[in-house]
Amino acid sequence: MDERLKAMIWHQFGAAIDMLENAVDACPDRLWGDRARKPEFWQLVYHTLFYLDLYLSETDAGFEPPSPFDANERNADGPPPKRAYSKTELLSYLAHGRAKCRATIMAMSAERAEGRCGFYWLKLTDAELLLYNMRHVQHHTAQLNLLLRQVTDSAPGWVSQAKDR
Repeated sequence: MDERLKAMIWHQFGAAIDMLENAVDACPDRLWGDRARKPEFWQLVYHTLFYLDLYLSETDAGFEPPSPFDANERNADGPPPKRAYSKTELLSYLAHGRAKCRATIMAMSAERAEGRCGFYWLKLTDAELLLYNMRHVQHHTAQLNLLLRQVTDSAPGWVSQAKDR
């Protein structure tokens, strides 16, 4: 895959991840663990990070998120993980996902980009899976920002390009 195209994809995918991080940072404690909300704020963050990580893997066979996270997460509407994860834990998982995302994009060859992704339930190429994954992150980030706006009357602003780290 062309290096300029990789850089463009990273700048936009990284911006989506940065916006997710900003939503996590902006979440007050009273909303983070509000059990009246289904899913809870932290659970939606975890779901988003879990699938970011999963879809950056070649297949779901043998996929394990890093410790202390639970590999059984499959649905934001399903039963929650065994315990609520802290902001610190999820920001660490976010950093893991950001690094994995950038490495995946930068290592993608033209042949891999055109190949079918390893997730049987998705009929996508690996390149299209990157865009699908980015849309998933942005979709849930928008939900989190709406919750923030409803609860705090404030939400983080738009990020136009990934921060260089």
